[in-house]
Amino acid sequence: MIMTNVTTMNGFFLMGFSEIRELQVLHALLFLVLYLLALTGNLIIIIITTVDQHLQAPMYYFLKHLSLLDLSFISVTVPQFIDISLINDGYISHEQCVLQVFFFTALAWAEVAILTVMSYDRYAAICFPLHYEVIMNPSKCQWAVIAVWLSGSISGILYTSATFSITFCKPKIIHQFFCDIPQLLKLSCSNDYLGVIGVAAFMSVMALICFTSIVISYIHIFSTVLRMPSAEGRSKAFSTCLPHLFVVSFFLSTGTFEFLRTTSDSPTAFDLMISIFYTVIPPSLNPIIYSLRNEAMKEACRKLLLGGQFTRKKAFLSSC
Repeated sequence: MIMTNVTTMNGFFLMGFSEIRELQVLHALLFLVLYLLALTGNLIIIIITTVDQHLQAPMYYFLKHLSLLDLSFISVTVPQFIDISLINDGYISHEQCVLQVFFFTALAWAEVAILTVMSYDRYAAICFPLHYEVIMNPSKCQWAVIAVWLSGSISGILYTSATFSITFCKPKIIHQFFCDIPQLLKLSCSNDYLGVIGVAAFMSVMALICFTSIVISYIHIFSTVLRMPSAEGRSKAFSTCLPHLFVVSFFLSTGTFEFLRTTSDSPTAFDLMISIFYTVIPPSLNPIIYSLRNEAMKEACRKLLLGGQFTRKKAFLSSC
């Protein structure tokens, strides 16, 4: 089902994954399951890292904000897609699309930033354990999180202002399940999209700096861990580093692949699947990944799910 006057309408038309009604409902249900999984998992992490005395270190403080970002990130696109799939109407207003682009780009960059901060935290904890509480004191942790959210907001403003300064003169059909910037650029009939290219180039340089910082941190981390005489010490270090490394690798690799590949006027099922892998899958899997190898997280989850009591005492980051 395609609207007849998609060129002159104020909003946009999201094509989604299929025009077959039965498949639209099936996709809506699958996305609903993933959304509920992400919602539950990230809320559990936010709760236990707030109330459990054993999870007040900087690592868990940053993990709480990562979960908050994941929860917000998946809420930008998935509820809207579920709604348009169930009512069989892909129309999205201009204002909704603007907000979606802003929050999507802001939260995506903030996620890159918080993952970079988390890698530095692991580097400080493992390579400089005696000075860790000085390096990552509560004040510095709070300023790091403020910088993460602020940089995300700046990224969102830059992308949104550049994207919607474009004159859209082609049929306003977006071959995606959300307002995707590459798809929006294809609706331009002139070169007024160069501002978006400039913003993307600037943010790519910043992302490369973050990626380089993460790689350098992990080179030092693994070098230090492999020199540890205690097998228990190595296991404990890996249990906190490997989940973070997996999340970083998955998020950045899928995002980079999506950014570098050329967009098509008639996207294939593979193109749409890739978009799911960097928009929906990471927020759903991150809580599971961070809980698998971390005994403190698993114990806190058991307390929460089985009705155990949390006792709060003064801890390193209790003031945060």
